Amino acid sequence: MELLVVIAIIGILVALLLPAVQAAREAGRRTSCSNNLKQLSTAIHNYHDTYNMFPYGGMSGHSQHTRLLPYIEQKNVHDMINFSVSVNNTLHDIPRNTKITAFLCPSDPDKLPAALGGRNNYYANMGTNIMYTVTDTSHPNFGKPRFNGAFMSDEITTGFRDILDGTSSTAMFCEKNKGDGTNGYSTPESDTFRPGTYPDTADQALLDCMAIDVNDLSKQGNSNVGAPWMSTSHSVTQYWHVLLPNTRSCMYPSLRIATAANSRHPGGVQMALCDASVRFVPQTINLATWRALGTRDSKDIVDSNY
Repeated sequence: MELLVVIAIIGILVALLLPAVQAAREAGRRTSCSNNLKQLSTAIHNYHDTYNMFPYGGMSGHSQHTRLLPYIEQKNVHDMINFSVSVNNTLHDIPRNTKITAFLCPSDPDKLPAALGGRNNYYANMGTNIMYTVTDTSHPNFGKPRFNGAFMSDEITTGFRDILDGTSSTAMFCEKNKGDGTNGYSTPESDTFRPGTYPDTADQALLDCMAIDVNDLSKQGNSNVGAPWMSTSHSVTQYWHVLLPNTRSCMYPSLRIATAANSRHPGGVQMALCDASVRFVPQTINLATWRALGTRDSKDIVDSNY
């Protein structure tokens, strides 16, 4: 009888301690994730000191991340990259598949196919304008406003000179969960969905995205989210301040995108600002404030108590 009592007491103690242990582990993972974002944002500052601009994503499809490698102690990987040829060129088989720890949040599990390449959890802020710009005059996106975040998607560069809203009020990088690797089932916190609509504005994109039934597998867009880190893509290295953090992401015809920030950290996401500080942003943040953080020159006032 006494043995049963002892076993019961041990069981109760374990049940009480387990949540505390799990919380402690998550706190450690969150700190590691924050440090990664700090390292990336500091790398941007060092890159800017050298080139007087932010790295752009677009030349042969290479991401901003590829150009930051020498500034995060990965020069050996950087030196294997030929920026004049595409990311998928066989010359890039080694760097494309290299695991870069600074690009990975330890709280996010990996379910992606190995062949996709090195993973990434930290996406560049593209702003609130949803349309990729094009040079084809017959395309419906021709002449539309360019991305208004910290970064551009093509060979046009930005720099601190363009962050008119203030470096402490403009997002640089934020977290994004890796995909589940299959369109056979729905994972709203990581998948990208296809509403099938043609929104012209951020507000319409949000409404269309939130209106779909995420359990309808015909709305699946891309579940292979988060690899390879070398690629410039809304599925790999770019996010928008259109939908609130920890909501779903959507892609629309005619190169219109609303990739949302999200994370496995309870209650919100971690974000690096252009001043190289890192903040935890609650998923309950006001939409207007979240969008203001996403724009570089909209003259928005951001309440620092978000």
